[in-house]
Amino acid sequence: MSMGAYDDDEHERRERKNGAVDTDFSDDRTVYRGSVEYDDGDSTEALLDQFKQLQGE
Repeated sequence: MSMGAYDDDEHERRERKNGAVDTDFSDDRTVYRGSVEYDDGDSTEALLDQFKQLQGE
């Protein structure tokens, strides 16, 4: 068979392979424990002032 020629058997094999759904649910979900902290940082006005200063440069 030349390169690029259509192979009907290969096409059907790939269709069967792609049509199957892997339903293996043996993977355990990971449970995360801990805490999350957010740093609000500067006030909105301070951030706007910094933004205006950067735009001026």
